[in-house]
Amino acid sequence: MPSPLKCDLCSQPATVHLTQIVNNKVHKVDLCESCAQAKGVTDPGGFSLSDLLVKASLNPEATSSGLRCEACGFTQADFKKHGRFGCPQCYETFSTMVEPMLENMHKGNVHTGKVPSNALERKTREDRLRELEANLQSAIKDERYEDAARYRDEINQAKQNHGTQPLPR
Repeated sequence: MPSPLKCDLCSQPATVHLTQIVNNKVHKVDLCESCAQAKGVTDPGGFSLSDLLVKASLNPEATSSGLRCEACGFTQADFKKHGRFGCPQCYETFSTMVEPMLENMHKGNVHTGKVPSNALERKTREDRLRELEANLQSAIKDERYEDAARYRDEINQAKQNHGTQPLPR
């Protein structure tokens, strides 16, 4: 028979099991009955999953540090209560607490943003056209007319493929 799961907060046998899926990553929190009641799991109005995830995923030195943001005065307890920070400086102050959470929830702890694929294609196409046009101007200036004709043809082909006006011959 497998051993029963332990409470993530006090190591007693867990009877309450919470699962949250964020960005296809599963986060599980196991609690004993008393910790579940103390954290408000039985009271939906007082329940804070972020508080449980923070407490369950932190290393001991981060939870007992009693950090306070010098810029806004926010404490770790304030973060747990509100689920957000008070100012940008808080991210640096509480980095030992935040980084493990972000790495568990996301694909890292640096925001890379998202670019829609059609916007990326359009930018790539525009960059290529600018490069070809600069090469064309350089070839004309240096009287390399065969190269200039080739650049003109490439520009016309690219513009024709995307429905814009070609250059005159």
